[in-house]
Amino acid sequence: MSTTSLSTDLRREFIKLLESDVEFRYAVAGYLGLSEILRSIERLWEEVRALREGQNKLWEEVRSLREEVRKLWENQNKLWENQNRLWEEVKALREGQNKLWEEVKSLREGQNKLWEEVKALREGQNKLWDAYIRLDRYVRSGFRDLRRVLGSTFESFAAAFVEVMLEDMGYVGVEVGRRVLVVDNEVLEINLFSEKPLVVGELTMHIGTVEEARREVEKLLKRVRAVEKLYGVKPVLTILCVAKVSPEVLTTLRTLTKESGIKLITKEDIEEEVGGI
Repeated sequence: MSTTSLSTDLRREFIKLLESDVEFRYAVAGYLGLSEILRSIERLWEEVRALREGQNKLWEEVRSLREEVRKLWENQNKLWENQNRLWEEVKALREGQNKLWEEVKSLREGQNKLWEEVKALREGQNKLWDAYIRLDRYVRSGFRDLRRVLGSTFESFAAAFVEVMLEDMGYVGVEVGRRVLVVDNEVLEINLFSEKPLVVGELTMHIGTVEEARREVEKLLKRVRAVEKLYGVKPVLTILCVAKVSPEVLTTLRTLTKESGIKLITKEDIEEEVGGI
């Protein structure tokens, strides 16, 4: 056998061993100084395989999220449909409310004549009496002496109006008036006061600026704090009654009173309510 043929056979056997025998391959690699590189490559492939597995799991999560998003959109669409139906119902209720207010306006226009009929038919008209019970409360409590109220000061008119409000709240026969209290050696005059139920109110004839509005609100809150300290309970009603307020200040005054838990009553509110009786 020639040297060339022997070399070829050895080469083939060497390559075959490299391909089939891992330990032989590492031994050769170690001999050549490449064993660490091969091991690093093996570890790198392990990492690649782990990354591929992680990537596959990630894609599964993405597909799951996409399905959840699709379901969410379906639910959102259903919510929009329900909301649209709800708005249709609200619209119908508003239309009905407008028609009801037209009916109420018509009833108020003819109330004087109807009231005479109610008095004449009171014994046999229980159903009609129930429909006009609020009107009767105003007549019985707020305007028992109509000539006295109309001929008196705005303060008396406001007190009568507050008494009507209290009766609407279920407090019958309450008298509201001026009261002077002494709290912590300080004399406080309260324009609109009731002890049972506890009511604290201030009355002012005119508010022309935002600063005046703030002062009046703070003045009332000071009296409320003093009354709470004296009686140990909170008032069931806190009122600021104003005879005249500048239009440009009214919005700010309404905001201030609302934030402070104060019921704001203007002369126009009283006139509107009385005018509708």
